[in-house]
Amino acid sequence: MALHKSTEPPPLSPTHCYTQIPSQHGEGCVLPFYGHPATLFRCRWTVITTVLLLLLLSALVYVFWPSDPMVEVVRLRLNKIRIHTLPIINVDLSLYVTLKVHNLDVYSMDFTSLDVAVKYRGKRLGHVRSDHEHVRALGSSYMDAEIDLRGISVLSDVVSLLEDLGRGTVPFDTVTEVSGKLGLLFFGFPLKAKLSCEVLVNTHSQTIARQTCYPER
Repeated sequence: MALHKSTEPPPLSPTHCYTQIPSQHGEGCVLPFYGHPATLFRCRWTVITTVLLLLLLSALVYVFWPSDPMVEVVRLRLNKIRIHTLPIINVDLSLYVTLKVHNLDVYSMDFTSLDVAVKYRGKRLGHVRSDHEHVRALGSSYMDAEIDLRGISVLSDVVSLLEDLGRGTVPFDTVTEVSGKLGLLFFGFPLKAKLSCEVLVNTHSQTIARQTCYPER
């Protein structure tokens, strides 16, 4: 029986990917063998697709990664001041505070507690607490509270406060602590943030002259 020879060329080995070109000095010059244009197109398309997928994944992580809420004191107004001279000199203050809570995430936000403490020259005077608040995704919510600060009796603090009132500006420090959760469908992520602000109140216009806030860890 006669054997039929195959007309298909044998597969290329790695050494066939290069071709030898003779040089004038008798030594060969090896050049690479370039593949088919369709193969090069597939390789380029694979690289481009991989890069696009990585960029998309990075964008999704950036958008859906939970972040702390932005809490801002939009109003800190002196409601009333009462000075007592007996039995010792002391001062009672009443402050009206308006907070703005901005949700930067694509999740809704539920606060289980929001505590705002007020300090004057490093000493805590009082605080107010809110039990529950809901902020929609990418939304904001305003909260009003009244803080009564009674019995500022340290003489140096009283003198400093009276001097600040005479100048028309009083510096306060606020510390806001937020606890709750971020919700997406049936999932919830715990939330806890702390923000400190240095607030300078203009007592003549009852407005905030300057405010500097920074998060605490």
